[in-house]
Amino acid sequence: MEEHHLEPYKITPPAISTAGVYYFTTDSGVEYEVRFGRRQDNILHSTIVFGVINDEYDGEEYTVTNRGELYRVMSTIVSVVKMFMTEHPKMITYEFSGLAKEGEAKDKLTARINLYKRYLPLIFDNNWNIDYTGGNTIVIHHIK
Repeated sequence: MEEHHLEPYKITPPAISTAGVYYFTTDSGVEYEVRFGRRQDNILHSTIVFGVINDEYDGEEYTVTNRGELYRVMSTIVSVVKMFMTEHPKMITYEFSGLAKEGEAKDKLTARINLYKRYLPLIFDNNWNIDYTGGNTIVIHHIK
């Protein structure tokens, strides 16, 4: 099975769509949160942050669990972003940040950003401009 077509995990959407926080749990019990935050200077600009929320990972948001579930996790995140986009069709900008792991150069694209780049075309079609410049941040703008 190709990595991009893996069945997503069961997603728990927010009770109120404006809350912008989604959850899912992997088969090995790793719990993830996907959070959509609005920029104060532009409410149509959403920052997307996701990470592990299990206590055993001590709140380390960017823990790499190495449990062989990465591609299915990414497939689930693709589904979550699409759900959010359906609920919020007026959003014009999305932003992903990929913090550098220990030992990674801060001025080069991180492994996390390179992973995101592989999945963004599954979310955003030709009506969106994906901007990889700016270090470890990817900004996606709707083309008017």
